[in-house]
Amino acid sequence: MADRLRQAGCVFAEEEAAVIAEATSDPLTRQDMVERRALGEPLEQVVGYADFAGVRVRLRPGVFVPRVRSELLVRLAAEHGPRLVVDLCCGSGALGLAVERLRPGIELHAADLDPNATRCARDNGIGRVHEGDLFDPLPHTLHGRVDVLIANVPYVATAHLPLLPAEARDHEPSMALDGGEDGLDIFRRVTGSAPKWLAPGGLLLSEITEAQQMAALAAIRGSGLDGDVIYDEDLDARVARARRS
Repeated sequence: MADRLRQAGCVFAEEEAAVIAEATSDPLTRQDMVERRALGEPLEQVVGYADFAGVRVRLRPGVFVPRVRSELLVRLAAEHGPRLVVDLCCGSGALGLAVERLRPGIELHAADLDPNATRCARDNGIGRVHEGDLFDPLPHTLHGRVDVLIANVPYVATAHLPLLPAEARDHEPSMALDGGEDGLDIFRRVTGSAPKWLAPGGLLLSEITEAQQMAALAAIRGSGLDGDVIYDEDLDARVARARRS
């Protein structure tokens, strides 16, 4: 298995072969998984799960794979000590589940526009999963009550999509990646509506790039929220944090 993966250009061929071997003992299934991986499908989609921030998350083909850098979102959310968390643009629900692991007993809601993603979030045991565009499917009873709104929205500039690794470009939905001309189209929509949903002192957390910092902070302040940017050098992750005062 490792030889085939190495020939296909997989840098961590031995480690990936071990993951596939753990996922199934059936030789034909293993061979199929190896070929799928060799053809560029993300390993996590091939084996059907991702290990993220201490949680094993089930994945379906075509669902956004959680990134290690998103652990910064989880840490900031958990440190806030929330009682009610919304995971917006949830994908598999990995971020909300990871916060719940650190803060057991929270009320967790997840939402996504992609039916494949919401099915995946339900596969992972999230009981309150809502399907629709951003805030539209959320119950109105959440108005003014959300302690932490995690919005890992698409933030890749449209012109940069062809530059993404093939794993993401070819196997993840464009709606989970494409953030418009400067990558902040969806972010601006979220920040514009967030004040209605956040509790007093509540946080909105969203990943951005270094180049997007100033524009993201302008959008936050334009919506009446206080904002700053948190950077984690080890994760090479940058999060825009907005607070309802």
